[in-house]
Amino acid sequence: FGAEDKLRVARKLDELGVHYIEGGWPGSNPKDILFFDLARKEKFKKARICAFGSTARAGVAPSRDANIQKLLRAEVPVVTIFGKSWDLHAREALRITLDENLDLIEKSVAYLSRRVDEVFFDAEHFFDGYKANPEYALQTVAAAIRGGARAVVLCDTNGGAMPWEIEEGVRKVRESFAGVEVGIHCHNDGDLAVANSITAVKAGATHVQGTMNGYGERCGNANLSSIIPNLALKLKVNALPKGKVALLREISRFIDELANIPHAKNQPFVGDSAFAHKGGVHVSAVMRNPLTYEHIDPALVGNRQRILLSDLSGKASVLSKIRAMGIKIDETDPRAVEVLEELKRLESEGFLYEGAEASFEMLLKKRLGLHRTFFDLIGFRVIDEKRAGDKNPLSEAAIMVKVGEEVEHTAAIGNGPVNALDCA
Repeated sequence: FGAEDKLRVARKLDELGVHYIEGGWPGSNPKDILFFDLARKEKFKKARICAFGSTARAGVAPSRDANIQKLLRAEVPVVTIFGKSWDLHAREALRITLDENLDLIEKSVAYLSRRVDEVFFDAEHFFDGYKANPEYALQTVAAAIRGGARAVVLCDTNGGAMPWEIEEGVRKVRESFAGVEVGIHCHNDGDLAVANSITAVKAGATHVQGTMNGYGERCGNANLSSIIPNLALKLKVNALPKGKVALLREISRFIDELANIPHAKNQPFVGDSAFAHKGGVHVSAVMRNPLTYEHIDPALVGNRQRILLSDLSGKASVLSKIRAMGIKIDETDPRAVEVLEELKRLESEGFLYEGAEASFEMLLKKRLGLHRTFFDLIGFRVIDEKRAGDKNPLSEAAIMVKVGEEVEHTAAIGNGPVNALDCA
């Protein structure tokens, strides 16, 4: 994403009702600095823009640390900083003593807390640290609280924790630090980021970090497109303002398109296949009652039920498609079975009708005697040529069709051979 793209995403997340948007790390690249410059001119209805960074470097006071100062220059009301909560990282990555690490955390949080509205502390590698040295992991949390952290966010940075480990860690922090807001930040390396985030909420976490569509390094971050509806519809947690959950599919697709990433059909809740049915038994049942094979009403997340056609389809699938096209047909009409048999024959030869509804409509109307031939193709020719090294390739198409007794013959230039044919 460029800075302008990030601003468009932020507007959409604000429309969704997200409370906080981490806009990037202003100390890491010019693009993120530009984003914060642009975001300051925006009026967000719900979201608060947050800058992300780390604690001060070892041996450097926060007042003299370049990254800390860049966080302040972003001029945002909220700052998130991460610090080491695994003793291994303090010793091996930072190469400082455990006490020095605690001092870094407390002083960095305290310095920022006096200068911005809210500071979130991301306890990096908390669950690995808690397994290795629970006492020290809790000491890092205590240091952030002493510094004035608005919330302490427990991070499964390597993405390898199991749900019961998440539950134990969250409960222990809540028991040890009464009244402190606890958050959760999960990566998806074990394919458990969504489950772990929801488990954390059940254990008492009230601050959930994630990304739309699960974008993130390695295997991704916790997917908010799944977490939000699970919290809102299954746990009855008011994660978003009333009615906003229905925007999920639209915003999920918007962000994928902006990123130039194909929208994952099999993504839960918001994917094209989330409420799609093609097995004959399934289709027959959902036609009578959608609850038979759908865990929620698709409209709640802005999605819709889809009936697909394939060699697994039954008569109910075909009847459903026919009626969706506005064609009246009786359940006992033998032509429905004929269409189904033709469909299965064609699929056995390699044709695929699952996503080709217009092709199915032609097949159907031919069987029902409703098909009309609008024109006959006499022929076409496409020429692609490269005329000079500094010129773009040229595509030209000529096409000849017959409508009734009249022949039409045209030619056109286009941006590539398919476009040229289309223009012609």
